[in-house]
This record gives sequence, C-alpha cells and structure tokens, in this order.
Amino acid sequence: MSHADLVFTGGPVLTMDPARTRASSLAVTGERITAVGHDAVRELIGPRTEVVDLAGRLLMPGFQDAHVHAVGGGSELAQCDLTEIVDVAAYLERIRAYAEANPEHEWITGGGWSMESFAGGLPTRQLLDSVVPDRPVLLSNRDHHGAWANTRALERAGLTAATPDPADGRIEREPDGTPSGMLQEGATALVSRLVPPSTPQDRIAGLLRAQELLHSLGITGWQDALLGGFNGMGDPSEAYLTAARDGSLTARVSGALWWDRERGAEQIPELVERRKELAYGRFRAGSVKIMQDGIAENFTAALTAPYLDGCGCATANSGLSFIDPQALRGHVTALDALDFQVHFHALGDRAVREALDAVEAAVVANGRRGNRHHLAHLQVVHPDDLPRFAALGAIANIQPLWAAHEPQMDALTIPFLGPERAAWQYPFGGLLRSGATLAAGSDWPVSSPDPLAGIHVAVNRREPGTDDERVFLPEQRIDLLSAIAAYTAGSAHVSRLDDAGSLLPGHLADLVVLDRDILAAPPEEIAEARVERTYVGGELVFGG
Repeated sequence: MSHADLVFTGGPVLTMDPARTRASSLAVTGERITAVGHDAVRELIGPRTEVVDLAGRLLMPGFQDAHVHAVGGGSELAQCDLTEIVDVAAYLERIRAYAEANPEHEWITGGGWSMESFAGGLPTRQLLDSVVPDRPVLLSNRDHHGAWANTRALERAGLTAATPDPADGRIEREPDGTPSGMLQEGATALVSRLVPPSTPQDRIAGLLRAQELLHSLGITGWQDALLGGFNGMGDPSEAYLTAARDGSLTARVSGALWWDRERGAEQIPELVERRKELAYGRFRAGSVKIMQDGIAENFTAALTAPYLDGCGCATANSGLSFIDPQALRGHVTALDALDFQVHFHALGDRAVREALDAVEAAVVANGRRGNRHHLAHLQVVHPDDLPRFAALGAIANIQPLWAAHEPQMDALTIPFLGPERAAWQYPFGGLLRSGATLAAGSDWPVSSPDPLAGIHVAVNRREPGTDDERVFLPEQRIDLLSAIAAYTAGSAHVSRLDDAGSLLPGHLADLVVLDRDILAAPPEEIAEARVERTYVGGELVFGG
C-alpha cells in the first residue's frame, strides 16, 4: 500500500459532495486527494507522511471567487487607499498624507471611497483641491463605476462646461455646467486615459500582493472579471501569464477577456487569439466579460421602468444598456459557438433580461454546449426571470456582501427603486428555489474579498458586526450549506474546474482549514471564523 504525503485527522471534514457528506479524515498524495473517510485513512500514514491533527477544526474545500479584480485590488493596496473609512475629513487627511509621502508621483491615484459619505453620493473637486491643489488627483469610488477628480485633473483633460457627456457615462456638473469633480461610468475615461500607465512590474507586484491576501482568506482560485484595458486600468493578462510561467502563481485562475463595447463582432477573432496566448499552467482565459449596464446608485443600471426621483415620481431615466440587446444576442451566439463562456455584468432587471435573452438565443442557435454562461451582480431581478436561469443553464454569480441594509442601500438605492423593485433585490433564495446554480464572488476591490463575510451575509442578510437589527429581505436568505456551495463547488463549476470544489478521491487537494466548525456555531457568528491554513494542490500556501 502506498503511503500518503499528507493526512488530516480529527475532523470534521466537510466534503461538499452532492450528499454533503461529512468525514473525519482525508489523505493527499501529490496534488490530489487519495482518500476521504474515517479511521481507515490512518492506514495511509507512513514514516514520511505529514499528519495534521485538526483537533476539531473544520477542513473543507478551498474557497473560489467567481468575480474578482485581483491585480487591480492588489495594485490599489499600494496606492491611496480609502477603504475601511467613511468620514470625509478622514478621506481628506489620508489623501493629504499620501500626497506628501509621495512627492515624486505626477498623479495621485487610488480609491475606495463610499458614495454614502457625500450628499447625493457626489463629492466635489473643491474638496480635493483643499488638500492637493498642485497635482492631478483621480480616485475611484468603492464600486469603480465612478471617480472623483480635482480641478487640476479636469483641466488636464480639457473638461469644461461645453464638454458633452459620453454615450456611456455622465459628467456631474455645477449649476453653470462646469464639471463638479464627479465622473460616472464611461466619463471616467476622459480623465483616466491621461494617468501614467502602470508598468508590468507594478502589475506583477499587485498580483502577488493580492494572491497573498486571497490565500490568507482561504481562496485557492478565482475568475478575474476583466482582462484587458478599461478606463485607463492596465491589462493584468501578462502579469498572470508571467506568474504562471515562473511558478509564482499558486492559485488557479480563469480570466474573462474584456468585450470592447465600442466595437462589435469584428473583435471576436482577436479574442480567439488571446484565448490561445493566455493559457499556461494554472492560468487560462476562456471567458468573455460583457458589461451590459452600470449600477443603481448612479442610475445607470438598466431597469425595465424608470428610476424615481427624490419625491417618488417617475423620471425619464431607466438606466443604460451599454450594448444594443439585439446585437448582444448575436454576439453571445457567436461566442457560444466558439465555446467561450460569457461572463455578464447584469445588475438591473432589464440588463438581466437582456443577458438571459442572449443566452436563450445562443441555446436556440447552437444547442446546449455546456459553456456555463453566468450573470454577475443580479441586484434587481424581475420575478418572471428567476426560473429562466435553471431553464437555460445560466449560472447566478452572486456578490452576497451587498445584500444588506447599509447607508448606500438605504439612502441611495431603495428610495429611487421604489418598494416593489426594492423587494426584487439580490434574490438568492428565489434563485435557489427555482433551481438555479449559484456561484459567489466578491468583486474585490469593490468590497471585501473575505468569503466568510460573504457567507455570513448570504445566510443572515445582515452585515457582520453591525448593530442594525434589520434583516434585508429575509425571505431571500439561504441556508449555510448552500452558501458554502456557492463559494466552493458553484464557483469551481463556473471556472470549469470539475475536479475541484468538493473533497472527493481524485479531486485536486485545494483545501482550507478554519479555526472552528461553522456548521456547529450560531449563524450570527459565521464571520467570526478565521482561516488557519490554505492548500493548493496539496501545497501549503498560507498558515503553518
């Protein structure tokens, strides 16, 4: 009998197989699981076997993030980081300190500020001018669908009262038409195109910084939701390829190639070539990212009926569909025929319907090719469209952290959706009951990449650590095992890792050890759990 390289004993072991079997031991040989069970696994322990006594800690499949911007997030950690604070004075002090500490930087860049910190979600150029008057400043907001610029940045870009809004965005303005300093969606590119591009070395450093953080949170693989240049961001593709070739990429990464919404089907041959080029080791790029709409907070998410104004009356704005719906059907059908997976950004109910219509057109034209198309974000979903996910084989890629009462939701979203549509938000329970497959991601650096925090909100529909007792749409809560499945087997399915996401003999030994059994603890304590060890292919990548 061959001895294992690594054995875990003293369970519990949560396999996440279809029966949600629990065991107490697991053996690994090379990069794969060789046995899962109870006392019989002890027979595989030899003189060179590393034995890990779980001592009641939980062993489970490694988490996978189905929608993340890892290189961007890792890069932003080295820039002016405004995450984790919401006070305007604190923002300004941090910006001032960063600028003073980096006098050699031509531009001050970074981001992570929250819209709820400012009246109407709209910061002004004058605020930035008060701390950095002499250099251009451009800071993305938390969701990266808008940016805050100072006067020097606007002047560099030549933006004036006479500058028209781009088709895919909006320049917020002062009463006389002068740009106010807030740029929405595609308008950010008017300024970001001037920011000195990051270097290949910057992007590799960002990737490795992100990988270290994600492994510390138990994440063993992810889908990067944007490979390509967008709004001045550097393309992370080569960083992944370089890291895969030199062995420094320890995670398993699938990438979604950016669909340029200013072009059409003529870009498909280029995507085919990029798919061939971007494939090495643990990295591949077989998905195409199509951003169909914006976000609700700046009224660019595509809705089936108009947004409301502050008085509760219908406006003339129903949001933006970035790609003509009829053209979208043709593009998705063509991509599906070439066995690309389509990764949709679909946040409003009209965008969700347009994406599902495109998947349906592909199924009708090509048959079911098993390409695992998925719709990310799903903030507002019309109830009529819930059963279409299962019927079409479209995967619901959820970002659970957003499904809670917090200032941005309560002040900048619910009043402008109205009570009926507000009740259609983040319908995790409805999707699950309708038979949809759930995958889960963070959209980091938009929100925390911590899967345990996301699982906590999916189960409780409340932010961890909050004093707010309100449960956000309690009928849309899902059970703990379903939430774990979304972050493991569901996301592995999206990334076409059929031998990951569950702990079965022959599967990849992508594992995480938590400091407690979260299934035995009260649900309100899920986010208190901590990752102690993370393994990819049987190799320890975090902990000790």
